[in-house]
This record gives sequence, C-alpha cells and structure tokens, in this order.
Amino acid sequence: MKAILITGGCGFIGSNFIPYFLDAHPDYFVVNIDKLTYAADLQNLKEISNHPRYKFIHGDICNRELINFICNEFNINGVIHFAAESHVDNSIEHSYDFIHTNIVGTHTLIDVAYRFWMGKPFEYKNGYEACRFHHISTDEVYGSLGATGYFTEETPYAPNSPYSASKASSDMIIRAYHHTYGLHTVITNCSNNFGPKQHDEKLIPTIIRNALNGNPIPIYGDGKNVRDWLYVLDHCRAIDIVFHNGKSGNTYNIGARNEKENLYVANTICEMLDTIYPIKKNKFLNSLTKKISSYKELITFVKDRPGHDRRYAIDPTKIETELGWKARENFEDSLFTTVQWYVEKYI
Repeated sequence: MKAILITGGCGFIGSNFIPYFLDAHPDYFVVNIDKLTYAADLQNLKEISNHPRYKFIHGDICNRELINFICNEFNINGVIHFAAESHVDNSIEHSYDFIHTNIVGTHTLIDVAYRFWMGKPFEYKNGYEACRFHHISTDEVYGSLGATGYFTEETPYAPNSPYSASKASSDMIIRAYHHTYGLHTVITNCSNNFGPKQHDEKLIPTIIRNALNGNPIPIYGDGKNVRDWLYVLDHCRAIDIVFHNGKSGNTYNIGARNEKENLYVANTICEMLDTIYPIKKNKFLNSLTKKISSYKELITFVKDRPGHDRRYAIDPTKIETELGWKARENFEDSLFTTVQWYVEKYI
C-alpha cells in the first residue's frame, strides 16, 4: 500500500478531496497534516475520522523536523499540497502569514520530499522512482484579464495581491525543484472553487449567511467582477488525474468555463434561497421592522477591494485534450446543491 501526504486536508478543497480519494483508491493510505488555523475544521472530515487508511496529524508544514518524521514514519510516496493562506482580503491586512505559510511552508515540504526520495539531483533512490509532488495553485497568479481572452499555461505571471504573489512564488519553487533536481512535480492552477465545506469568509457562504440573517449582502464595487467558477468535486477529479497521469514538470490549468459576474452569483443565490427557504418561513426576517419580499433586496454595493482583479477566466484545453478531464457539473445545479448545504448548516 502506498502512503500519500496531503497538506491542509481539513480546509475546503482538501476536505472534499480526501474522502473522494480514499473511495477512489483503495491502494492508498492517506496522511493529512493540518495546522487547524481559523479556515480549517476537523468536523469537515468527520465522515472518515475512523477510516482504517487515514491518519490525521495536527502540525505546521513549516516544521521541517515534523515533515521529516512523517516521511520516514509512513514512508511517504507522494505529496498533494493544498495547505495555504488563501483569502485575498486577509492578505491585504496580514501579508506576513501568507508569505510564511505559502512560500516557506512550500519550500520546507518540497525540500524534505526531495531529500527523502532522491539521493542526488536526477537520481531517485531505489523504490521511489514513481514519487511525485503535486502543488495546488490558483489562477490569481496570472493577474487580471480584460473583457476578452483566457489564462493558459503560457500566460505570464502578474500577481496583484499579497496572496497571489505568495502563490506565484511557491509555484516558482516547485518549478525550480523540477529543473534543478529532476524531482517529479506537477502544478495545477484552478479557477474559483465552490461547494460544501467552504469557509464562511468566502463569497458564496457570505452571501447565504448574510441573506438568512437579514444582513446586507456586500458586493464589491459595481458587482461586475467576473470569476470562472469550478465545483469542488470536479476539481477533485482533476487533481486525481493530474497527480497520476500528468507529465512531470508540467502545469495544468483547471477551469469549468463558467464565467459569472459576482452580481449574477448573488442574484442567483437569492433566487434559490427564495425557493429553498422563503422569506415567509424565515422567522428572523419576519421579525424585522423593514419587510422584504425577496432576499435580493438585501444586496448592497460596498467600496471595492484594493487592487481588485476585474476578470479571471481559464482555458482548460490542455487538461481536456492531454488527460481527458472535463468538468461534469452544471453551474446552476451544483450551486443549488451548495446553497442547500449551507441552509442546513446555518439554519
């Protein structure tokens, strides 16, 4: 049985990926290291807490001694690196945490993996020839698009926030370890994920939570910022395929061709809430002095975020043609499923 180290597995994407991966691959033992900062929650993985092929370790990816111990104790044969500080607003206020975790943490992980798997540059130790390091990144490293065009794997990096700058830096570290040492690496840059288990600070949970509580739903600027939305389980399948079949040293962009303005997302969620949990059923809203007939009436435009990228859109042609992956989920259907999940959580 092969042992794989997954970092940040109690966060949003990781906690969706681990149950998926355990079910899809009975020949793997999964070790999950997570620092359990504010955006992570052990409850996200309660369904597998007693799984015989799963081990959770509470720890920091910047702790070299701990990462060394994990590699030796479990004979780690692969790494999928999710762990990262990821909220842009927080990076504007607290950039140090992003630089430390996303850059120093990534370097610690890949350097330990290199020394555990390889005897010297371009020479793997016997039995470790198939080991690889998969780094999960973001489309935000490419900067902002105008009204047309798409990010491809050849798009020059142009990060515009401390968060995206830290992720761009970590991508470069991965690239360097492939070219300098011959380490088998892959990088995936994904578009905006959504789905169950996402932290409350993100856009979609924020819209739902504020709506249900009768609070203003904050939308930056004019609401016309565009994001390419990817359902988290489609992303999980893509990561699985790239980890096992992607070409060493390559980057793969993962997107679902779902470009939506933020205002459209907010309005659509409010329409879904009007169906799933109508105003007349919401006793809290009915107790308010100001009566409303739709959650849409709570949408409020607020001052734009500093350096707010206008549009992201990914061209996923490479992963579709080379590896046969394609997003399966319809945006509106998976968004409805997501809204239902959060209504159950918040209500």
